[in-house]
Amino acid sequence: MIEFEKIEISRIRIGICFSEPVYFEDGKNMFLAAGKTAKPYHIAALKQWKIPYLLTRGKEIDPSEYVPSKSSSINSVEEVEEL
Repeated sequence: MIEFEKIEISRIRIGICFSEPVYFEDGKNMFLAAGKTAKPYHIAALKQWKIPYLLTRGKEIDPSEYVPSKSSSINSVEEVEEL
C-alpha cells in the first residue's frame, strides 16, 4: 500500500485538485474527493479549524486531467462499517 504524502496547508489554494482523495491529519476523514477542486469554503474551514496538514496518496493534477479509476465507478460497492 502506498504511504500518505503530507501536504502543508500553505499548498492548499482555491482550484487545487488531486488524483486521489485528500484526508485530514487522521488519515481517515476525507477533506476533498479525488478530482474535485478546493473551493473558498474549504480554505476557510482549514483556517477556522487550524488544521496543521492534510494527507493524500495522490498527486496534484489539473482538474481536466482527472480520470476516475475503475474502483471509483458508480457500480462499485464498498462495505460500510457498523457503528
